[in-house]
Amino acid sequence: MNTERFAAAPFIKEIGRGVKGARSMSREDARALYAAMLEGRVSDLELGAILLAMRIKGESVEELAGFMDAAESAFAPLPSPPGEYAPVLIPSYNGARKLANLTPLLALLLAREGVPVLVHGVRHDPGRITTSEILLELGLAEAGTSADILDAAASRRPAFIAIDGLAPSLAHMLSLRRILGVRNSTHTLVKILQPFEGPALRLVSYTHPEYLETLGEYFTTAAPPERGDAFLMRGTEGETVANPHRAQRIDWFHGGQRSLLVERDAPTDLLAEAPEARDAATTAAWIAAALRGDVPIPPPIAAQAAHCQRVARALARD
Repeated sequence: MNTERFAAAPFIKEIGRGVKGARSMSREDARALYAAMLEGRVSDLELGAILLAMRIKGESVEELAGFMDAAESAFAPLPSPPGEYAPVLIPSYNGARKLANLTPLLALLLAREGVPVLVHGVRHDPGRITTSEILLELGLAEAGTSADILDAAASRRPAFIAIDGLAPSLAHMLSLRRILGVRNSTHTLVKILQPFEGPALRLVSYTHPEYLETLGEYFTTAAPPERGDAFLMRGTEGETVANPHRAQRIDWFHGGQRSLLVERDAPTDLLAEAPEARDAATTAAWIAAALRGDVPIPPPIAAQAAHCQRVARALARD
């Protein structure tokens, strides 16, 4: 790893001029800067300045692509599970605040059909119920190695790996939220991360409307097509699982092309069955009952799982 101190001032001068005056970096410059940040070659003062400048300015597509190039070079890629399906990647960095977190249900629906599923995210988040906590209640331990991930796929179980196990340098960038008080570009990067050697299907969510366009442009113009496909949707409290009561619009990106996969449901007063409480134990018990067929699986989640399975099979054949 390069340990030479990186001259960040020229970059800060360009990106730190505020919303109207800031200039975006090229993909190559963004990659060089973010790589230096991940390698610890910028001072804490410079790092804080960069993160806050990007928070105010917002990432261009070229910057997002350069950051992602550096991020995916910062850790060893995972071996792709063999079989008739490409893996499905489910980032889980938000958890539940009001609704029960049903991301584990989506992961388990796919895994039991033989689709390799890797959930990556955080173990805990104060005030939220994380996917990791619910999976533990369901008896599914965290994966510690790539062998664990392959074993889970072979056993038709979803694998969960914490970001500090998958990409420690990215985990450090996420942890700076506790110091700065705001999210930074890494919170977007981990949601579009593709850690496998071969193609995969990424489930990607956005919260702020401007990211619908930024991420859409990224997947049509900057994301390498050989890395696989992506489904893009407005998050359910930030999670990439369909809202159990009303399906969100989902856009599908394949080979640089964008198509509408799921139309947004019309407003309705009818609510699907869902857990009565959002705590991990109650949610896990309800998910287990749904998988047994004791309670109906919410139609938007069942449809999302079917779309994932179809596209993951097609990706494996390409």
